[in-house]
Amino acid sequence: MLYTVHEVADISKVTIKTLHHYHKIGLLLPREVSEAGYRLYGKEELERLQHILFYRELEFPLARIKQLLDRQTDRLSILAQQEELLLQRKRRLEQIMQTLRTSITCMEEGKTMDNKELFKGFGNENEWNEALAEQNVHLQKTYGAEALRVEAAAVPDMNEQAAEAATFMNAMAAALREGIKCDGETVERLLGTHLEFMRGHGHAVSPDGFAAQTRFFLQDDFHLNMLEDQQTGLAYYVCAAAQSFAAKHR
Repeated sequence: MLYTVHEVADISKVTIKTLHHYHKIGLLLPREVSEAGYRLYGKEELERLQHILFYRELEFPLARIKQLLDRQTDRLSILAQQEELLLQRKRRLEQIMQTLRTSITCMEEGKTMDNKELFKGFGNENEWNEALAEQNVHLQKTYGAEALRVEAAAVPDMNEQAAEAATFMNAMAAALREGIKCDGETVERLLGTHLEFMRGHGHAVSPDGFAAQTRFFLQDDFHLNMLEDQQTGLAYYVCAAAQSFAAKHR
């Protein structure tokens, strides 16, 4: 069954003007355009629009949403990642609501809030540092490395990088499950987009450099277990794919 742009707008509550814009920038293309010039959308286009709206709720820019959706086609993996991102936001909003309720109670009772409690929930650099705690312990014990710390100003960029990394690994895990060859075009495209994103965020990683990182993952129990817990064989699959990609781009 196909739907006109007016019907899609009615179903999704997205304006016709917005749908036209999504078409113009290549974010949401209609299934077909009729001889009379009407845009027609099918079930897959509605599902893609749902993904777009989830990402918009997370305040992702449209260009970034297009990159994520064009790279990963496994709907279940995309939904799983979006669920985790929305749950993180839900937990943060719940903390902010608790701070608001505490503020109201203190005002009503004439109490003074502790300065730290005033801003609880507004910045989540502490959450990042807590998430990095286990890795820091491992790096310090094994390699004597200094602890990694995230400053408040870096949090938005860290969130975007984490989302991209999760999307990349989910796509690689899906490719592994589907039996896609690690040196095939699909995986090469995933790797190319991932490295391009990393370079755009200040990480000058070459194909050979990334291949070296993946070899390190195989030798380091912390990172090896992290990938293998996500999908059995994922660490080895990513490493083989990276080696092949590097060889073709020398």
